[in-house]
Amino acid sequence: MTTRKKKSAPALAGLDRRYDTDPVSSIDDGVLETFPYEYPGEREVVRIDTNEFTAVCPYSGLPDFGTIRIEYVPGRSIVELRSLKYYLFSYRNVGIYQEHVVNGIIRDLVRCCRPRWMRVEVDYNIRGGVHTTVFREWGKKAGKRGGAG
Repeated sequence: MTTRKKKSAPALAGLDRRYDTDPVSSIDDGVLETFPYEYPGEREVVRIDTNEFTAVCPYSGLPDFGTIRIEYVPGRSIVELRSLKYYLFSYRNVGIYQEHVVNGIIRDLVRCCRPRWMRVEVDYNIRGGVHTTVFREWGKKAGKRGGAG
């Protein structure tokens, strides 16, 4: 009986690979557009959801997929949805930490439409057994009619 020596498995290669990412400066906030809100002073809440958000990890370049939830009480203008979709799409190849995304989005949207109140949440898909949800609010949701946020 002959004994065959087992070949050792080759070492895994490429696990420390990093993919190129776009810089944060490539996020296109200039594409955001608004239209006039016909009921200024009212406290209507606008809610926008999309599960098609993607950015990439700045460390590995691997994609982070998530659901974006935007809620806001309009001031004098409403965010035009097509332009919002283009704006969110501009994050697609950007290397940005999950915890930083909401800060950039809320900053750009507040500057764009000047709401009374806004909340942005990103609920990321589970990766490596870890589930991350990040949110941030700006302004005051409740208050006197016509009050600024």
